[in-house]
Amino acid sequence: MYISELGEMWHRARVEPRTVHLDSAAASRSSNAVIEAVTAHLWRESERGAYIAAEEAADQVARCRRDIAAMVGHDADELAFRESALAALRALLTYWNLPMSATVWVCPNEYGPNLDQFERRGYAVHTMPSTDVYGRVDLDALENMLQFEQPDVIHVCHVGSHSGIVQPAAKIVELAHRAGVPVVVDAAQALGQVDCVTGADIVYGTSRKWIAGPRGVGFLAVRADSLRPVEIESSEAFIAGRIGLGVAVQELASFGLERVRRELAAIGRHTRERLHGVGSWELLEPIDEPSAIVTLAPPPGWGSGDVAAARERLRSLGILTTCAESWRAPLFTEQSVLRISPHLDVRREHLDTLATELRGMGY
Repeated sequence: MYISELGEMWHRARVEPRTVHLDSAAASRSSNAVIEAVTAHLWRESERGAYIAAEEAADQVARCRRDIAAMVGHDADELAFRESALAALRALLTYWNLPMSATVWVCPNEYGPNLDQFERRGYAVHTMPSTDVYGRVDLDALENMLQFEQPDVIHVCHVGSHSGIVQPAAKIVELAHRAGVPVVVDAAQALGQVDCVTGADIVYGTSRKWIAGPRGVGFLAVRADSLRPVEIESSEAFIAGRIGLGVAVQELASFGLERVRRELAAIGRHTRERLHGVGSWELLEPIDEPSAIVTLAPPPGWGSGDVAAARERLRSLGILTTCAESWRAPLFTEQSVLRISPHLDVRREHLDTLATELRGMGY
């Protein structure tokens, strides 16, 4: 029995999986229509030539550009395609004229590879204060800080890679803009499962996670006057992937974006309720956190290697999860956790099976 009302429709649109796929935060399963759109374009490239096929697909790519831009509150001419979210950030930092010693404020859940990009450029990175044990930004403290000091940019990881906590991105943007500070939002884990229209100056993300598009496509939406998307966009393009992303977005929209977000939040809640305390695995988000990413700390006495071994054990049983190691959120934790991220087609028996295995591994 599917947890989501949309689960049966989502399932019917895809091949039968060979695993219990609980790893959408890594990569969701693309639909048959997405795969067919990608392969059809590759056949056209072979038949007519890659550049001719790209010209003929211009309207499809333009629609994808408009649809993605709308999902993050930007105009189509403000959006550039890249190969991934991280590639988008690299391009942004390459072409954006930030000061040599720029100051960047980040959330406690900031993604480790993003921090690497800031540090390689010599930026001074400071962590915004949190209001709770989950690492959510303290808005009152941030407002007070901005009265006395303004960074060159605030970077918000809307939903992290190591936790399902949703940062109050729109509120952070509001406070930052009052102080004249631009905001960049990493929407890689957010787009498709939470509302990403935040008013941010710059938003970037990827295709392969909650939208369930193909790998190898990302985007960067820019409102900064000093940047033009044409300067940022890859010249050597995976056109077939962009077409596939466009189909994935249209499918998601056909279900209703707000309805999908509600269903995914409900799935996250049900998953937490089902797994909370099983085998002494400790839930690391509030039960009602509005995301479908669920993280579990291991039983007392376990190390990082034990979590990785648990993930491999589950994989050998046909259950796909992620061992989220501390490098994903180095400002927040030194602990590896088990990350579970089901999509709309998760069944109750999938979670029951996972719970049984976790109980057997725990105490």
